[in-house]
Amino acid sequence: MKKTAVIFTVVLFASGLHIPDAHAVEEIEVSAKAAVVISADTGEVLYSKNSDEKLPMASTTKIMSTLICLESGNLYEPFTVDSDAIHVEGSSMGLQEGDIVTKYALCCGMLLPSGNDAANATAVKIAGSIEAFADLMNEKAREIGLTKTFFVTPSGLEGEGHGSSAYDMALLASEALKNDLFREICSSETIKLEYGNPPYTRWLKNTNKLLSLYSGTYGVKTGFTDEAGRCLVSACERDGKNLICVTLNDRNDWNDHMALYDSCFEIAGNISPELPKNIQLELAGAENDKISVYAEPLEFTVLSADKNDFEYIVNSPPFVYAPINKGDEVASLSICYNNREIRKIPLYAAENAEYKQKPEPEKKKGFIGKIKELFS
Repeated sequence: MKKTAVIFTVVLFASGLHIPDAHAVEEIEVSAKAAVVISADTGEVLYSKNSDEKLPMASTTKIMSTLICLESGNLYEPFTVDSDAIHVEGSSMGLQEGDIVTKYALCCGMLLPSGNDAANATAVKIAGSIEAFADLMNEKAREIGLTKTFFVTPSGLEGEGHGSSAYDMALLASEALKNDLFREICSSETIKLEYGNPPYTRWLKNTNKLLSLYSGTYGVKTGFTDEAGRCLVSACERDGKNLICVTLNDRNDWNDHMALYDSCFEIAGNISPELPKNIQLELAGAENDKISVYAEPLEFTVLSADKNDFEYIVNSPPFVYAPINKGDEVASLSICYNNREIRKIPLYAAENAEYKQKPEPEKKKGFIGKIKELFS
Protein backbone atom coordinates (compact mmCIF):
# COMPACT_ATOMS: atom_id res chain seq x y z
CA MET A 1 0.00 0.00 0.00
CA LYS A 2 1.29 3.46 -0.88
CA LYS A 3 2.38 5.44 2.15
CA THR A 4 1.05 8.99 2.46
CA ALA A 5 2.72 11.67 4.54
CA VAL A 6 0.32 13.16 7.05
CA ILE A 7 0.53 16.93 7.46
CA PHE A 8 -0.85 18.44 10.66
CA THR A 9 -2.16 21.99 10.32
CA VAL A 10 -2.55 24.45 13.17
CA VAL A 11 -4.61 27.53 12.35
CA LEU A 12 -3.64 30.70 14.18
CA PHE A 13 -6.47 33.18 13.74
CA ALA A 14 -6.37 36.94 13.43
CA SER A 15 -9.29 39.33 13.67
CA GLY A 16 -11.05 41.95 11.59
CA LEU A 17 -10.65 40.88 7.94
CA HIS A 18 -11.20 43.72 5.47
CA ILE A 19 -13.21 43.39 2.28
CA PRO A 20 -11.01 44.57 -0.62
CA ASP A 21 -11.79 48.10 -1.85
CA ALA A 22 -13.03 47.65 -5.44
CA HIS A 23 -12.64 51.29 -6.45
CA ALA A 24 -9.69 52.82 -4.63
CA VAL A 25 -8.81 54.66 -7.87
CA GLU A 26 -11.84 55.88 -9.78
CA GLU A 27 -10.76 58.85 -11.88
CA ILE A 28 -8.71 56.98 -14.49
CA GLU A 29 -10.36 56.32 -17.84
CA VAL A 30 -9.02 53.37 -19.80
CA SER A 31 -9.90 52.04 -23.25
CA ALA A 32 -10.30 48.48 -21.99
CA LYS A 33 -13.64 46.73 -21.86
CA ALA A 34 -12.48 45.30 -18.52
CA ALA A 35 -9.53 46.15 -16.29
CA VAL A 36 -8.20 45.60 -12.79
CA VAL A 37 -5.16 46.39 -10.65
CA ILE A 38 -4.51 44.26 -7.58
CA SER A 39 -1.87 43.83 -4.91
CA ALA A 40 0.27 40.93 -6.07
CA ASP A 41 0.36 39.78 -2.43
CA THR A 42 -3.12 40.15 -0.94
CA GLY A 43 -5.26 40.37 -4.08
CA GLU A 44 -6.81 43.63 -2.84
CA VAL A 45 -8.32 45.61 -5.70
CA LEU A 46 -6.91 49.09 -6.30
CA TYR A 47 -8.73 49.73 -9.58
CA SER A 48 -11.65 47.97 -11.24
CA LYS A 49 -13.64 48.33 -14.43
CA ASN A 50 -16.00 45.44 -15.23
CA SER A 51 -13.38 43.23 -13.59
CA ASP A 52 -15.83 40.37 -12.86
CA GLU A 53 -17.18 40.15 -16.42
CA LYS A 54 -16.28 36.96 -18.26
CA LEU A 55 -14.61 37.78 -21.58
CA PRO A 56 -12.32 36.04 -24.08
CA MET A 57 -8.72 36.52 -22.96
CA ALA A 58 -6.74 35.27 -25.99
CA SER A 59 -3.14 34.17 -25.36
CA THR A 60 -3.07 35.29 -21.74
CA THR A 61 -4.51 31.76 -21.44
CA LYS A 62 -0.92 30.56 -21.77
CA ILE A 63 -0.20 31.73 -18.22
CA MET A 64 -2.14 28.69 -17.01
CA SER A 65 -0.68 26.36 -19.66
CA THR A 66 2.85 27.37 -18.69
CA LEU A 67 2.22 27.05 -14.96
CA ILE A 68 0.89 23.51 -15.37
CA CYS A 69 3.86 22.63 -17.58
CA LEU A 70 6.38 23.97 -15.06
CA GLU A 71 4.74 22.04 -12.24
CA SER A 72 4.74 18.78 -14.24
CA GLY A 73 8.49 18.16 -13.77
CA ASN A 74 11.21 16.73 -16.07
CA LEU A 75 11.58 20.15 -17.68
CA TYR A 76 14.90 19.47 -19.40
CA GLU A 77 14.27 15.96 -20.76
CA PRO A 78 14.33 16.03 -24.61
CA PHE A 79 11.41 14.61 -26.59
CA THR A 80 9.94 14.85 -30.08
CA VAL A 81 6.91 17.11 -30.53
CA ASP A 82 3.60 15.65 -31.64
CA SER A 83 3.25 16.28 -35.38
CA ASP A 84 -0.49 16.98 -35.30
CA ALA A 85 -0.35 19.28 -32.27
CA ILE A 86 1.99 21.83 -33.85
CA HIS A 87 -0.18 22.37 -36.93
CA VAL A 88 -2.11 25.36 -35.59
CA GLU A 89 -2.80 28.87 -36.82
CA GLY A 90 -1.55 32.10 -35.31
CA SER A 91 1.62 32.98 -33.41
CA SER A 92 4.36 30.37 -33.29
CA MET A 93 7.75 29.51 -31.83
CA GLY A 94 8.60 27.84 -35.15
CA LEU A 95 8.13 24.16 -34.33
CA GLN A 96 8.28 21.69 -37.20
CA GLU A 97 7.60 17.97 -37.50
CA GLY A 98 10.31 15.90 -35.85
CA ASP A 99 11.64 18.77 -33.72
CA ILE A 100 13.29 17.78 -30.46
CA VAL A 101 12.38 20.09 -27.58
CA THR A 102 12.12 20.20 -23.79
CA LYS A 103 9.20 21.30 -21.64
CA TYR A 104 11.33 24.25 -20.56
CA ALA A 105 11.71 25.33 -24.20
CA LEU A 106 7.95 25.04 -24.71
CA CYS A 107 7.35 27.24 -21.65
CA CYS A 108 9.64 29.88 -23.14
CA GLY A 109 7.86 29.46 -26.47
CA MET A 110 4.50 30.09 -24.84
CA LEU A 111 5.48 33.10 -22.72
CA LEU A 112 7.76 34.98 -25.13
CA PRO A 113 6.61 34.66 -28.78
CA SER A 114 3.21 33.31 -27.59
CA GLY A 115 3.52 30.13 -29.61
CA ASN A 116 0.23 28.35 -30.22
CA ASP A 117 2.33 25.44 -31.47
CA ALA A 118 4.14 25.37 -28.10
CA ALA A 119 0.84 25.38 -26.20
CA ASN A 120 -0.61 22.48 -28.19
CA ALA A 121 2.63 20.49 -27.98
CA THR A 122 2.63 21.03 -24.21
CA ALA A 123 -0.96 19.83 -23.90
CA VAL A 124 -0.37 16.61 -25.81
CA LYS A 125 2.92 15.87 -24.01
CA ILE A 126 1.42 16.30 -20.53
CA ALA A 127 -2.17 15.08 -20.92
CA GLY A 128 -2.27 13.15 -24.20
CA SER A 129 -4.75 15.50 -25.85
CA ILE A 130 -5.87 19.11 -25.89
CA GLU A 131 -9.22 18.15 -24.32
CA ALA A 132 -7.59 16.29 -21.44
CA PHE A 133 -5.20 19.17 -20.85
CA ALA A 134 -8.13 21.61 -20.71
CA ASP A 135 -9.55 19.46 -17.91
CA LEU A 136 -6.27 19.93 -16.01
CA MET A 137 -6.46 23.68 -16.60
CA ASN A 138 -9.98 23.89 -15.22
CA GLU A 139 -9.09 21.75 -12.23
CA LYS A 140 -6.18 24.09 -11.46
CA ALA A 141 -8.47 27.10 -11.90
CA ARG A 142 -10.79 25.71 -9.22
CA GLU A 143 -7.85 25.11 -6.88
CA ILE A 144 -6.73 28.73 -7.25
CA GLY A 145 -10.29 29.99 -6.70
CA LEU A 146 -11.04 31.39 -10.15
CA THR A 147 -14.82 31.73 -10.38
CA LYS A 148 -15.37 33.24 -13.85
CA THR A 149 -12.82 31.15 -15.78
CA PHE A 150 -13.29 28.25 -18.17
CA PHE A 151 -10.59 26.84 -20.45
CA VAL A 152 -11.19 25.01 -23.71
CA THR A 153 -7.81 25.43 -25.42
CA PRO A 154 -4.24 25.70 -24.08
CA SER A 155 -3.40 28.51 -26.52
CA GLY A 156 -6.30 30.92 -26.11
CA LEU A 157 -7.69 30.41 -29.59
CA GLU A 158 -11.41 30.68 -29.02
CA GLY A 159 -13.51 27.66 -28.11
CA GLU A 160 -17.09 27.44 -26.92
CA GLY A 161 -17.21 28.94 -23.43
CA HIS A 162 -13.47 29.76 -23.26
CA GLY A 163 -13.04 32.91 -21.19
CA SER A 164 -12.15 34.59 -17.92
CA SER A 165 -12.49 37.85 -16.02
CA ALA A 166 -9.85 40.51 -15.51
CA TYR A 167 -9.86 39.78 -11.77
CA ASP A 168 -9.47 36.02 -12.29
CA MET A 169 -6.56 36.59 -14.66
CA ALA A 170 -4.89 38.82 -12.06
CA LEU A 171 -5.25 36.11 -9.42
CA LEU A 172 -3.87 33.55 -11.88
CA ALA A 173 -0.85 35.76 -12.56
CA SER A 174 -0.29 36.19 -8.83
CA GLU A 175 -0.28 32.41 -8.39
CA ALA A 176 2.00 31.81 -11.39
CA LEU A 177 4.52 34.41 -10.25
CA LYS A 178 5.10 32.44 -7.04
CA ASN A 179 6.94 30.00 -9.30
CA ASP A 180 10.47 31.40 -9.59
CA LEU A 181 11.09 29.86 -13.02
CA PHE A 182 7.83 31.26 -14.38
CA ARG A 183 8.83 34.73 -13.19
CA GLU A 184 12.32 34.37 -14.66
CA ILE A 185 10.95 33.39 -18.08
CA CYS A 186 8.15 35.96 -18.36
CA SER A 187 10.44 38.81 -17.29
CA SER A 188 13.01 38.03 -20.01
CA GLU A 189 12.97 40.21 -23.13
CA THR A 190 14.89 37.52 -25.04
CA ILE A 191 15.90 33.92 -24.31
CA LYS A 192 18.50 31.72 -25.99
CA LEU A 193 17.37 28.13 -26.61
CA GLU A 194 18.27 25.01 -28.55
CA TYR A 195 15.57 22.95 -30.28
CA GLY A 196 14.93 21.50 -33.72
CA ASN A 197 15.89 18.37 -35.64
CA PRO A 198 18.69 18.25 -34.73
CA PRO A 199 18.49 20.99 -32.07
CA TYR A 200 20.29 24.22 -32.90
CA THR A 201 20.68 27.60 -31.18
CA ARG A 202 18.08 30.31 -31.67
CA TRP A 203 16.71 33.34 -29.84
CA LEU A 204 13.11 33.97 -28.79
CA LYS A 205 11.83 37.55 -28.33
CA ASN A 206 9.14 38.60 -25.86
CA THR A 207 6.00 40.22 -27.28
CA ASN A 208 5.53 42.18 -24.02
CA LYS A 209 6.82 45.66 -24.89
CA LEU A 210 5.99 46.91 -21.40
CA LEU A 211 9.19 45.22 -20.15
CA SER A 212 11.20 47.94 -21.88
CA LEU A 213 8.60 50.73 -21.84
CA TYR A 214 7.98 50.91 -18.09
CA SER A 215 10.59 50.56 -15.37
CA GLY A 216 9.96 47.79 -12.85
CA THR A 217 7.81 45.61 -15.14
CA TYR A 218 8.58 41.90 -14.74
CA GLY A 219 5.86 40.16 -16.77
CA VAL A 220 3.54 38.67 -17.66
CA LYS A 221 1.73 37.92 -20.97
CA THR A 222 0.19 39.51 -24.04
CA GLY A 223 -2.74 38.25 -26.10
CA PHE A 224 -4.74 39.08 -29.21
CA THR A 225 -7.50 37.60 -31.31
CA ASP A 226 -10.18 39.31 -33.39
CA GLU A 227 -12.81 38.34 -30.83
CA ALA A 228 -10.83 39.14 -27.67
CA GLY A 229 -9.03 42.25 -28.92
CA ARG A 230 -5.74 43.21 -27.30
CA CYS A 231 -5.30 41.61 -23.87
CA LEU A 232 -2.44 42.24 -21.47
CA VAL A 233 -1.48 40.89 -18.04
CA SER A 234 1.48 42.67 -16.46
CA ALA A 235 3.28 42.82 -13.11
CA CYS A 236 5.37 45.67 -11.78
CA GLU A 237 7.52 46.47 -8.72
CA ARG A 238 8.29 49.93 -7.32
CA ASP A 239 9.80 50.77 -3.92
CA GLY A 240 9.20 47.22 -2.76
CA LYS A 241 5.53 47.34 -3.77
CA ASN A 242 4.21 44.74 -6.23
CA LEU A 243 1.10 45.22 -8.35
CA ILE A 244 -0.57 43.23 -11.12
CA CYS A 245 -2.58 44.88 -13.89
CA VAL A 246 -4.94 43.22 -16.39
CA THR A 247 -6.75 44.76 -19.34
CA LEU A 248 -9.07 42.84 -21.68
CA ASN A 249 -10.10 44.13 -25.10
CA ASP A 250 -7.96 47.28 -24.88
CA ARG A 251 -6.69 49.02 -28.02
CA ASN A 252 -4.45 51.27 -25.88
CA ASP A 253 -3.10 48.68 -23.45
CA TRP A 254 0.54 49.83 -23.07
CA ASN A 255 -0.47 53.38 -22.12
CA ASP A 256 -3.36 52.23 -19.95
CA HIS A 257 -1.12 49.94 -17.90
CA MET A 258 1.44 52.70 -17.36
CA ALA A 259 -1.24 55.20 -16.30
CA LEU A 260 -2.84 52.71 -13.93
CA TYR A 261 0.50 51.87 -12.33
CA ASP A 262 1.37 55.54 -11.89
CA SER A 263 -1.85 56.11 -9.94
CA CYS A 264 -2.06 52.84 -8.04
CA PHE A 265 1.51 52.89 -6.74
CA GLU A 266 0.64 56.21 -5.10
CA ILE A 267 -2.03 54.63 -2.91
CA ALA A 268 -0.43 51.22 -2.31
CA GLY A 269 1.60 50.62 0.84
CA ASN A 270 3.79 47.97 2.44
CA ILE A 271 3.36 46.25 5.79
CA SER A 272 5.17 43.50 7.63
CA PRO A 273 2.59 41.01 8.94
CA GLU A 274 2.80 39.99 12.58
CA LEU A 275 4.05 36.45 12.11
CA PRO A 276 3.18 34.10 14.99
CA LYS A 277 5.80 33.71 17.69
CA ASN A 278 6.56 30.86 20.09
CA ILE A 279 5.59 28.14 17.62
CA GLN A 280 6.64 24.71 18.84
CA LEU A 281 6.55 21.39 17.01
CA GLU A 282 6.47 17.87 18.40
CA LEU A 283 10.00 16.45 18.46
CA ALA A 284 11.07 12.81 18.41
CA GLY A 285 14.43 11.20 19.12
CA ALA A 286 15.84 13.96 21.34
CA GLU A 287 16.05 14.84 25.04
CA ASN A 288 13.18 17.35 24.69
CA ASP A 289 9.77 16.54 23.23
CA LYS A 290 9.30 19.91 21.48
CA ILE A 291 11.35 22.26 19.34
CA SER A 292 10.83 25.98 18.72
CA VAL A 293 10.62 27.26 15.15
CA TYR A 294 10.49 30.68 13.50
CA ALA A 295 9.81 32.35 10.14
CA GLU A 296 11.82 35.10 8.46
CA PRO A 297 10.03 38.48 8.37
CA LEU A 298 8.57 39.65 5.06
CA GLU A 299 6.61 42.54 3.56
CA PHE A 300 3.29 42.61 1.70
CA THR A 301 1.92 45.21 -0.69
CA VAL A 302 -1.47 46.30 0.63
CA LEU A 303 -4.26 48.79 0.15
CA SER A 304 -6.26 48.66 3.38
CA ALA A 305 -5.12 45.42 5.03
CA ASP A 306 -3.30 45.73 8.33
CA LYS A 307 -1.19 43.43 10.47
CA ASN A 308 -4.22 41.85 12.16
CA ASP A 309 -5.91 40.83 8.92
CA PHE A 310 -4.06 37.59 8.30
CA GLU A 311 -4.48 33.96 9.35
CA TYR A 312 -1.57 31.57 9.71
CA ILE A 313 -1.50 27.81 9.23
CA VAL A 314 1.43 25.73 10.47
CA ASN A 315 2.06 22.79 8.13
CA SER A 316 4.07 20.07 9.82
CA PRO A 317 4.35 16.28 9.99
CA PRO A 318 3.21 14.69 13.29
CA PHE A 319 6.82 14.73 14.52
CA VAL A 320 10.10 16.22 13.39
CA TYR A 321 13.02 13.94 14.10
CA ALA A 322 16.40 14.65 15.66
CA PRO A 323 19.12 15.40 14.90
CA ILE A 324 18.24 18.96 13.85
CA ASN A 325 20.59 21.90 13.48
CA LYS A 326 19.55 25.44 14.28
CA GLY A 327 18.37 27.06 11.02
CA ASP A 328 17.23 23.81 9.37
CA GLU A 329 13.93 24.07 7.48
CA VAL A 330 11.56 21.72 9.33
CA ALA A 331 8.03 22.86 8.37
CA SER A 332 6.14 25.65 6.58
CA LEU A 333 3.76 28.47 7.39
CA SER A 334 0.81 29.33 5.15
CA ILE A 335 -0.27 32.98 5.27
CA CYS A 336 -3.93 33.55 4.39
CA TYR A 337 -5.92 36.68 3.60
CA ASN A 338 -9.69 36.67 3.06
CA ASN A 339 -9.73 32.87 3.34
CA ARG A 340 -7.16 32.42 0.56
CA GLU A 341 -3.55 31.29 0.93
CA ILE A 342 -1.39 34.09 -0.41
CA ARG A 343 2.07 32.85 0.57
CA LYS A 344 3.77 29.76 1.97
CA ILE A 345 7.10 30.34 3.72
CA PRO A 346 9.59 28.04 5.49
CA LEU A 347 9.73 27.50 9.25
CA TYR A 348 13.24 27.09 10.64
CA ALA A 349 14.52 25.41 13.78
CA ALA A 350 15.37 27.97 16.47
CA GLU A 351 17.74 25.59 18.26
CA ASN A 352 19.76 22.42 17.92
CA ALA A 353 18.22 19.07 18.76
CA GLU A 354 20.79 16.36 19.30
CA TYR A 355 19.92 12.73 18.76
CA LYS A 356 19.33 10.96 22.07
CA GLN A 357 21.44 7.81 22.19
CA LYS A 358 19.83 4.84 23.91
CA PRO A 359 21.97 3.47 26.75
CA GLU A 360 23.62 0.20 25.86
CA PRO A 361 22.25 -2.73 27.91
CA GLU A 362 24.59 -3.97 30.63
CA LYS A 363 26.38 -7.16 29.59
CA LYS A 364 25.82 -10.21 31.79
CA LYS A 365 28.93 -11.33 33.62
CA GLY A 366 30.12 -14.86 33.15
CA PHE A 367 31.53 -17.17 35.86
CA ILE A 368 35.13 -15.94 35.43
CA GLY A 369 33.99 -12.34 35.54
CA LYS A 370 32.18 -12.88 38.80
CA ILE A 371 35.31 -14.59 40.33
CA LYS A 372 37.45 -11.63 39.28
CA GLU A 373 34.98 -9.20 40.78
CA LEU A 374 34.91 -11.20 44.02
CA PHE A 375 38.72 -11.09 44.50
CA SER A 376 39.31 -7.58 43.19
